[in-house]
Amino acid sequence: MKPIQMVDLTSQYARIQAEMDKAVLEVIRSGKYINGDAVQAFAAELSQQVGANYAIPCANGTDALQIALMALDLQPGDEVIVPAFNYVASAEAVALLKLKPVLVDVNPQTFNVDVDKIADAISPKTKAIIPVHLFGQSADMEPILKIANENGLFVVEDNAQSIGSIYSFSDGEQKQTGTIGDIGTLSFFPTKNLGCYGDGGAMLTNNETLAKKLKIIAAHGQSKKYTHELLGCNSRLDTLQAAILKVKLPYLESYSMARQKVAAQYNEGLKTLTNLLETPCHIPNSTHVYNQYTLKIKHNRRDDLQKYLKEKGVPTMVYYPLSLQQQPAFCHCGLDRQSPIIRIGSDLSETEQLCQSVLSLPMHTELDEEQIRYIIEQIMKYE
Repeated sequence: MKPIQMVDLTSQYARIQAEMDKAVLEVIRSGKYINGDAVQAFAAELSQQVGANYAIPCANGTDALQIALMALDLQPGDEVIVPAFNYVASAEAVALLKLKPVLVDVNPQTFNVDVDKIADAISPKTKAIIPVHLFGQSADMEPILKIANENGLFVVEDNAQSIGSIYSFSDGEQKQTGTIGDIGTLSFFPTKNLGCYGDGGAMLTNNETLAKKLKIIAAHGQSKKYTHELLGCNSRLDTLQAAILKVKLPYLESYSMARQKVAAQYNEGLKTLTNLLETPCHIPNSTHVYNQYTLKIKHNRRDDLQKYLKEKGVPTMVYYPLSLQQQPAFCHCGLDRQSPIIRIGSDLSETEQLCQSVLSLPMHTELDEEQIRYIIEQIMKYE
């Protein structure tokens, strides 16, 4: 059996090596490394694939979040609701713009923001909600949109981990995550379901005015060279990465299916270990594309199980060991030492419990049957 990896990008590349090498060499030979033809070609194909009117590439997923917030003309001190169980990027982007992240607890089954906690977290300063589609499935967008509409709030979807996930509304309408709110953001970090060979990101929207503004902000605030209409930033998806993503985009659905197959095998193999763990919850109104396969380990045994699996050659990861309110960057007051960087919008007990119990198993497109069986067997033996 070949060594098990959390993510095996080398083997994935080997499957498409001829296509990938050809695309990369074409860019190198063209000499057009910035804003080359592949950038706009990829953007057009991406928007069609996900069902968004506009896709605006940028340098990375965190930039995508920051540019999205900049495009909404929020003012310093405005509040943005963010789930507390989450990677730092969403709250970081909010705070860097001198906005205030308002942390709300998550549903312990889905890991996504607890919709029932959002309304009570809204204040007169609240201007936006960032639902994070965590680990591969959608947050419950229908009630989130209802709350946003009732309170005049923007919705910026952090879709870094769930590209290709489909959300179903109660009337039967279906939309891909990232295309439901005002703006959706994507990360193409190498380990994402659609990953490049470096950094990359994009913003999605169905609003033409927002699309133009996002594009301008990402290009130093200019719509034509040397005419700067806005204060923007320099956030470009380079041509090489766009060419790489253009090759991989047609494989996205098959990549999702491969991950779903691995998850189904994990679910089946681990279903009897109810005294030790809970397998991921898959809600009926969203498909799950399993950027991560995240267990909840019971009875404070997470760290011991992780150590045991490491000894057996099974890598694991804890996403995330600290909730956002526990992060040192958010634990002190702002530079003026007067106003807190964050506001706690709800009790965060579920988030804190998850940080003590979650454990993610290897999840990628190249896991083979022997490796999956071995991982399951080792967990069974631990129990």
